[in-house]
Amino acid sequence: MYKLKAPDGSNNICGKRLAELRSKQGLSQRQLANKLQLAGYDVDHHFVRRIENGERFVTDIEISALCKVLGTTPAELLDIT
Repeated sequence: MYKLKAPDGSNNICGKRLAELRSKQGLSQRQLANKLQLAGYDVDHHFVRRIENGERFVTDIEISALCKVLGTTPAELLDIT
């Protein structure tokens, strides 16, 4: 079965942007995971690392959760201009 990949071969298009947005806020991967947990999402820092490294597919629910916690929009997270 064919799986969609980003142009760079990774499993998502938001990983690099997620790392940038997280770093701008001075958050570690673990701190971001903790914020997600406090918002009611059952994740750990491996969740964040795997997204940022392009190892993990990201669902629309996860994009929404990341945006809420980071105070951003899906367009900004996905770097859609």
